[in-house]
Amino acid sequence: MALTKNEKRLRIKSRIRKVVSGTESRPRLAVYRSNKEIYAQVVDDVTGKTLAAASSRDKAIASEKGTKSEIAALVGKAVAEKAIKAGINTISFDRGGYQYHGRVKSLAEGAREGGLKF
Repeated sequence: MALTKNEKRLRIKSRIRKVVSGTESRPRLAVYRSNKEIYAQVVDDVTGKTLAAASSRDKAIASEKGTKSEIAALVGKAVAEKAIKAGINTISFDRGGYQYHGRVKSLAEGAREGGLKF
């Protein structure tokens, strides 16, 4: 029987997570995308703590108008701003099993514009 779209994504995600891991010096920028919203968080996998997070549901971003990709870019800039404030400059990008395309790509480019190095 064929896998569902979500089951395929979770398999890809587990393959990515074997390789991509966040440390204190280089945490992981994890992305989650639903049909309506997009979420990003900077995670230190060694201690299991979230160091910075932003989403399209944040008050400042939710009030903005634009396409989903434009909102994703704003989320990327917001998470980059919070990460830099926490003293984080370089990260490893975890696309969460999604294709590096559309909203995920916009978020990554927004984070780069915000000052994060991948």
